[in-house]
Amino acid sequence: MAWMVRARLGRAAGVALAARAVARSLVGRHEAAPRTSRRDFLRWTVAGASTFALAEAAAGFVAFFWPIKFGRFGQRIALRPADIPAPGAAPIVNREGKFWLIHNEDGALALYWKCVHLGCTVPWIEGEGRFHCNCHGSIYDRHGVRIAGPAPRPLDMMAIEVGDAGVVVDTSQIIRRTGYDPSQATQLPS
Repeated sequence: MAWMVRARLGRAAGVALAARAVARSLVGRHEAAPRTSRRDFLRWTVAGASTFALAEAAAGFVAFFWPIKFGRFGQRIALRPADIPAPGAAPIVNREGKFWLIHNEDGALALYWKCVHLGCTVPWIEGEGRFHCNCHGSIYDRHGVRIAGPAPRPLDMMAIEVGDAGVVVDTSQIIRRTGYDPSQATQLPS
């Protein structure tokens, strides 16, 4: 029986040694694992925050210069009969298409409302009977031809098509002009 007790004590001592060895290896691995120092923590925090701030600034930069499309500018716009002025009457503005529709004795013109000088919106002044750029003083007549001011040429125009669907203005193509010719006007049905 003594030999059994000795065998059990031997096994218990072996198990205890094995448990100590396993515990030492686990503790040794844990202590050998690199710990993050305060300096490394601050370095990674500053790098992450800087990266986030730069990404946010880049996204804002791109969003600022990305064109915001609204309205129907750049498309074909069908006009109702109420949107067509009588011959010799004041022009009617189409805000969706960014043009003035004016009906002269030669026919109708769709004049792009942007001043060719610096791109200001040119309003129609009823009292003067002409277009007058308030920003820099360019003045245009009923045909969009420059009368005075720093603008180098007449107002640009858009093509007008008359068909079965009615009167359609194509705002996708801006026609640059050097002067007025009656062939630029489109005859509208009465």
